Amino acid sequence: MPAPQKWPKILPPLTAEQRRISDEFMKLWHEVLPRRFGLMERFNHAFPVRHSKPGFATTLEVGAGLGEHLRYERLTPAQEKGYHCLELRENMAAEIRREFPNVQVLTGDCQKRLPFPDGYFDRVVAVHVFEHLPDLPKALAEIHRILNKERGQLLIVIPTEDSLAYKIARKISAERIYKKNFGGDYSWFYKREHINLPAEIQEEMAPYFVLKKRSWFPFFFTPRLFCNLCLGLSLEPRAVRVGS
Repeated sequence: MPAPQKWPKILPPLTAEQRRISDEFMKLWHEVLPRRFGLMERFNHAFPVRHSKPGFATTLEVGAGLGEHLRYERLTPAQEKGYHCLELRENMAAEIRREFPNVQVLTGDCQKRLPFPDGYFDRVVAVHVFEHLPDLPKALAEIHRILNKERGQLLIVIPTEDSLAYKIARKISAERIYKKNFGGDYSWFYKREHINLPAEIQEEMAPYFVLKKRSWFPFFFTPRLFCNLCLGLSLEPRAVRVGS
């Protein structure tokens, strides 16, 4: 019997009420995070900025949320014009358009073909996105396609999902906020959201990208999953995918 196919991961369907709650809570969480958990949020968004190569012209931010990352960027007018935000949820994309009228905003899915030519972007930024993607390999292949192979960068931050530190942090942060606003069980939400673990993500990136820099939060001097909450990775695209 052949081994079951790993990708794409199949998620249970949502009811209409769960879809409503999912969209509303995700927007609420993006509003609350900067106010209540500022240190982690600064790491999330400072890492891509700090490790960006100078002189980039074009950026794609996938899973742009409410545009929080843009508040940390220091863009020239030309870089701002070349900044594209891709967001899955239209209610959140609309907020980016309102707050940041000088950037380009698209509603869409990074796991599907994007309307950009090969090698178009100097940077792709993904802050707490890859852990959510049921078809992560498709997204990585598309990001690899649209990144410039000579000067391009992939700059990501992911949670240390399934670590002891992250389980405790979730209990006292997102789960508490969810139950205060929506009541009921929280597990259905996070179990269908954080579906990819750090080791899986790094394994799937390896054929497409070369790791250049790794940074941990909050214990940067202890490079272990169990005690940290986030992991920042700076990568460059391979000229050709390994194994292709």
